[in-house]
Amino acid sequence: MINSTQVLYFTLSAYLDTKGFKSLYFIIIMCLYAFILLSNLLLIVVICVNRSLHEPMYIFLCSLFVNELFGSTGLFPLLLVQILSDVHTVYAPLCFLQIFCVYSYVCIEYLNLAVMAYDRYLAICYPLQYNTCMTAKKVAILIAVAWFFPFLTVVVLISLSAPLQLCGNIINKLYCGNYAIVKQACFDTRVNNIYGLIHTVISIIIPLCLILYTYMKILKVCYRGSKKTRQKAVSTCTPHLASLLNFSFGCCFQIIQSRFTLSVPHVLDILLSMYFLTCQPLFNPLLYGLKLPKIHNICKRLMCGDV
Repeated sequence: MINSTQVLYFTLSAYLDTKGFKSLYFIIIMCLYAFILLSNLLLIVVICVNRSLHEPMYIFLCSLFVNELFGSTGLFPLLLVQILSDVHTVYAPLCFLQIFCVYSYVCIEYLNLAVMAYDRYLAICYPLQYNTCMTAKKVAILIAVAWFFPFLTVVVLISLSAPLQLCGNIINKLYCGNYAIVKQACFDTRVNNIYGLIHTVISIIIPLCLILYTYMKILKVCYRGSKKTRQKAVSTCTPHLASLLNFSFGCCFQIIQSRFTLSVPHVLDILLSMYFLTCQPLFNPLLYGLKLPKIHNICKRLMCGDV
């Protein structure tokens, strides 16, 4: 146990002894990261280049794909370095930088999904007023809020955690986590715990409630509406709901895991803790690329060389 001090580095203790399989794990993770980068970049370029996709729904999607790149880059480079390393230590500034990236990624993801739900709500429930309500200026404001508000809240979170005097430097995870550091503080962390709870409510619970509310309204309109309205809702909302459920499952486990001690096998614990940071960036481009006809057709023409 370390005496009360300002820790210079943290040890990530969740890494298993892979012995001769380091290179294999490195190649698998590297290929996964490369696929995430290429698939998300492809869809970003497709949306930016094709004027037919310069609509609010696709611009919000572009913001979502940029966030997948941001979150993945906050995790994978350090993960790849740690896989090849014999000593799994991270300097404190790099650890807090990773916390900033991961926590911002989660907040931005939920706010992007909330904005996309609001966009679908207007398009399906108020089709005649949609173009008047969802102007280019409003789209820009919504995207700006979805990005800069999380940055601000996470900076406050880290500014409360970074000065703490710690009695330990062991993080039982594959990557750095804020609460894992706060738990090792030698003194009272009531302010950190209260703000952490407020941050969770603001960044996850409130956007999730807004999303559920908008979809209740959409389902109500679909139930009363025509067959065409129902088909439009299903084609555009199914990928969004699937993405939301996938991400919420991973985040829910991560929150419970960080706050409580779960008696699950170590390997399963590691896989589930990585789920929301790996599956969501992988899942979204495949989901939206295959399910949304406009994007699917353009990507298909691009792959066939028919530009």
